[in-house]
Amino acid sequence: MAIEVSDAPEARRYEARIDGASTVAGFADYIRTAELIAFVHTEVSPEFEGKGVGSALVRVSLDEAREAGLRVLPTCSFYAGWIARHPEYGDLLYQARSQVSD
Repeated sequence: MAIEVSDAPEARRYEARIDGASTVAGFADYIRTAELIAFVHTEVSPEFEGKGVGSALVRVSLDEAREAGLRVLPTCSFYAGWIARHPEYGDLLYQARSQVSD
């Protein structure tokens, strides 16, 4: 089973397809700026759960964020958990630089 992940910028999401099928097996919604990409929701169709679709979405999208020089804000719990288990992607995490305090 080949999982193919591609960016669909018009839909503001990454999409995963299995073996070149036209049906989307899973997707990861994002909000993107010139410096940051926030992953806000990930969903995998029930028939593809547990087959690596979610992990493929995260890995490809994070690799592309790295190539584009973007920081990553994982508001989606799946992304946050995946990055926590793969510390080699920790350098991509967005760090607030504000020094403002109450």
